[in-house]
Amino acid sequence: MAPRLSRVPNLVVETLRLCVVVFFAGLGYYVAEHFDRNDRPVLGAFSVLGLGIVLGCALGYVLGGVLGRGTVTAVRRAETSLRATSAEQIVAGGVGAVIGVLVAGGVTWPIFLINRPILTIPVFAFMVVTLGLLGFRLGTSKREAVLGMFGARVGLAERRVAPVALPRIVDTSVAIDGRVLDVVRSGFLHGKMLVPTPVLAELQGLADAGDDTRRHRGRRGLDLLDALRREEGVELEVLDDDVPAVVEVDAKLVRLCLDRGAALLTLDTNLARAAALAGVRVMNLHALAQALRPPVLAGDEVAVLLTKPGKEPGQAVGYLDDGTMVVVERSRDAVGREVPVVVTSVLTTANGRMVFGRTRGGS
Repeated sequence: MAPRLSRVPNLVVETLRLCVVVFFAGLGYYVAEHFDRNDRPVLGAFSVLGLGIVLGCALGYVLGGVLGRGTVTAVRRAETSLRATSAEQIVAGGVGAVIGVLVAGGVTWPIFLINRPILTIPVFAFMVVTLGLLGFRLGTSKREAVLGMFGARVGLAERRVAPVALPRIVDTSVAIDGRVLDVVRSGFLHGKMLVPTPVLAELQGLADAGDDTRRHRGRRGLDLLDALRREEGVELEVLDDDVPAVVEVDAKLVRLCLDRGAALLTLDTNLARAAALAGVRVMNLHALAQALRPPVLAGDEVAVLLTKPGKEPGQAVGYLDDGTMVVVERSRDAVGREVPVVVTSVLTTANGRMVFGRTRGGS
């Protein structure tokens, strides 16, 4: 079982309380010394000085707990809730703590001019603990800025690169589908693409198959790779690497991605899930297609508020939540009301998307 994290704050609170107790004990001593310097017993064996120290300790114990907990709470609120255990955070936290201690020393050193060590030392220790803790928490949350003072990227772990910036290993499903070429030509995908020899062998096997459908799919995949090779902004490279110990093509792709630090470009959802579980960065074109699919499809039923008449007789116009225009036939008399609309077609134009429909029960 992991140790309870509450022990460290309790230790800090007790340390701060001890500082306050010592401070008030010293304060009681100096106050009592000011009123009675003879040190005569006034309450049993206690002199005025003794009573001053006892009362100061009691008051310091009560106030020290309140002040210590309040100080720790204030420091916790000052942090930005970034808690991690990476090496750069530990180093940055240590640097921040040292800076906090130095700041505390620079701010509180004038109190030593009072020449009352019993008062000045607890105050100094209190400020050192408080600013040291604050410096540690700020150092961990602002680790890049803290370590940046000693040089660019000193002690910082390498940033996690986005999959789009990595070289991509192309899956067989992507080559057969062919839509990746449109994605490339639209400017959303570029850079180095790697085609392993197992993928080429699989496409070649499909192209040589006796079944017309399989042969067509294989040839389309090979034509797609040839078209990608000629596209500007795309560097297509055939990988001669193979993983003889792995039999299945999908497993070979996962192994190659891990060995080369590449992303996997695929349309196979099951392969994408398995690769992600293995630690591979995945670019799933099927997920991209789902994200870009129209908000409604033919046959769907949506509720639309009709806001104005349409251009054609009997038409009314409304809008979906994303601003898509909906043209509803034979519903002009329903302008100003929300009606259920059955989508009959979706038209995508250069200016956006238009949805056509009819009211439920209409022809």
